[in-house]
Amino acid sequence: MRNLMLAALALAAAGATMMASTAPAAAAYDYPWCAQGKSYGYPGECSYQTYQQCQASVSGRNLYCGINPRFAFGPTEPRRGRYSY
Repeated sequence: MRNLMLAALALAAAGATMMASTAPAAAAYDYPWCAQGKSYGYPGECSYQTYQQCQASVSGRNLYCGINPRFAFGPTEPRRGRYSY
Protein backbone atom coordinates (compact mmCIF):
# COMPACT_ATOMS: atom_id res chain seq x y z
CA MET A 1 0.00 0.00 0.00
CA ARG A 2 2.85 2.34 0.86
CA ASN A 3 4.56 1.68 -2.49
CA LEU A 4 1.32 2.47 -4.34
CA MET A 5 0.97 5.80 -2.50
CA LEU A 6 4.60 6.73 -3.24
CA ALA A 7 4.18 5.83 -6.92
CA ALA A 8 1.00 7.96 -7.16
CA LEU A 9 2.75 10.88 -5.46
CA ALA A 10 5.74 10.61 -7.81
CA LEU A 11 3.44 10.46 -10.83
CA ALA A 12 1.52 13.53 -9.66
CA ALA A 13 4.75 15.46 -9.07
CA ALA A 14 6.06 14.53 -12.52
CA GLY A 15 2.77 15.62 -14.11
CA ALA A 16 2.81 18.94 -12.27
CA THR A 17 6.39 19.56 -13.36
CA MET A 18 5.54 18.86 -17.00
CA MET A 19 2.49 21.12 -16.90
CA ALA A 20 4.47 24.01 -15.41
CA SER A 21 7.29 23.79 -17.94
CA THR A 22 5.30 23.61 -21.17
CA ALA A 23 5.02 26.66 -23.43
CA PRO A 24 1.78 27.75 -25.10
CA ALA A 25 0.94 25.81 -28.22
CA ALA A 26 0.50 28.81 -30.51
CA ALA A 27 2.63 31.89 -30.64
CA ALA A 28 0.91 35.25 -30.53
CA TYR A 29 1.26 37.04 -33.84
CA ASP A 30 0.52 40.66 -34.49
CA TYR A 31 -0.48 40.93 -38.13
CA PRO A 32 -2.82 43.47 -39.78
CA TRP A 33 -5.90 41.23 -40.11
CA CYS A 34 -7.83 39.52 -37.32
CA ALA A 35 -10.44 36.79 -37.28
CA GLN A 36 -13.17 38.19 -35.07
CA GLY A 37 -16.38 36.84 -33.68
CA LYS A 38 -18.16 35.68 -30.56
CA SER A 39 -15.68 32.93 -29.77
CA TYR A 40 -12.57 35.12 -30.16
CA GLY A 41 -13.59 38.43 -28.62
CA TYR A 42 -11.77 41.64 -29.48
CA PRO A 43 -9.39 42.14 -31.24
CA GLY A 44 -9.52 38.44 -32.11
CA GLU A 45 -6.95 36.11 -33.61
CA CYS A 46 -4.57 38.50 -35.38
CA SER A 47 -2.43 36.05 -37.32
CA TYR A 48 -3.17 36.95 -40.94
CA GLN A 49 -0.91 38.97 -43.20
CA THR A 50 -3.52 39.53 -45.91
CA TYR A 51 -7.28 39.95 -46.03
CA GLN A 52 -7.51 36.94 -48.36
CA GLN A 53 -5.76 34.70 -45.80
CA CYS A 54 -8.20 35.83 -43.15
CA GLN A 55 -11.21 35.26 -45.41
CA ALA A 56 -10.03 31.75 -46.23
CA SER A 57 -9.64 30.96 -42.54
CA VAL A 58 -12.99 32.30 -41.33
CA SER A 59 -14.99 30.76 -44.16
CA GLY A 60 -17.71 28.58 -42.68
CA ARG A 61 -16.85 29.34 -39.04
CA ASN A 62 -19.36 32.14 -38.26
CA LEU A 63 -16.51 34.66 -37.99
CA TYR A 64 -15.51 37.75 -39.90
CA CYS A 65 -12.28 39.61 -40.69
CA GLY A 66 -11.41 42.95 -39.20
CA ILE A 67 -8.35 45.13 -39.11
CA ASN A 68 -6.04 44.81 -36.13
CA PRO A 69 -6.49 47.95 -34.00
CA ARG A 70 -2.76 48.09 -33.39
CA PHE A 71 -2.30 48.62 -37.11
CA ALA A 72 -5.33 50.84 -37.64
CA PHE A 73 -4.46 53.30 -34.90
CA GLY A 74 -0.72 52.77 -34.67
CA PRO A 75 1.96 55.29 -35.55
CA THR A 76 2.06 56.43 -39.13
CA GLU A 77 5.11 57.15 -41.21
CA PRO A 78 6.49 60.65 -40.82
CA ARG A 79 5.61 63.17 -43.50
CA ARG A 80 8.34 63.89 -45.96
CA GLY A 81 8.83 67.08 -47.80
CA ARG A 82 9.83 70.64 -47.33
CA TYR A 83 7.25 71.52 -44.71
CA SER A 84 7.16 68.57 -42.39
CA TYR A 85 5.11 69.18 -39.24
